[in-house]
Amino acid sequence: MYLLPSATPIYFHMVETSSRCFIEEVPADILFQANYKLEHFDKGRHEWVTSDNGLHVEINDPEDKMVLSRTYSQHGRFVFTSHTPGDYRICLSSNSSHWFGGDMLRIHLDIALGNTGQDYQELATHDKLNEIQLKVRQLLDQVEMITKDQTFQRIREEKFRALSVSTNNRVTFWSIAQGLLLVLIGVWQMRNLKSFFQAKKLV
Repeated sequence: MYLLPSATPIYFHMVETSSRCFIEEVPADILFQANYKLEHFDKGRHEWVTSDNGLHVEINDPEDKMVLSRTYSQHGRFVFTSHTPGDYRICLSSNSSHWFGGDMLRIHLDIALGNTGQDYQELATHDKLNEIQLKVRQLLDQVEMITKDQTFQRIREEKFRALSVSTNNRVTFWSIAQGLLLVLIGVWQMRNLKSFFQAKKLV
């Protein structure tokens, strides 16, 4: 469960000519932000340094519609706002010109869900809010984010319940069908045996 805003810093390696995809669960109407840095291993210096390549980002929503497709520089941020709750597929690759092979890359990724970039001090100055009003504004924003997250979790729970009921109904149906089939096979075998014994004049 997400207690928004949330952040998930990670890093991973991939070959320069490959891509890496992962799934992120995102509630509806939530700001998704990801800060990234692309590095390659400098064999001469024996350390990771900023790569010359850019980062290509493709994001698909739960309905497999393209949300974002763009090439960025070696480090920066990509952002989108979710409109459909569910699993978003995020694919990252370098804009390398190599066809095969290439260097090993390290991608640092810091994902944040929610309005973590809100500058409340700037907001207080702009809207002329005192300390109490600013605190109330922060609390209202947090309540709104938590409400969205609870709605998302409720939708997931309803989908899971519907899937469980459907699976249970199918299992019950096939159990009954198998039972009826066994009864029919038993009756058929009994009739065949009776006919066999009658033909042999054993009964």
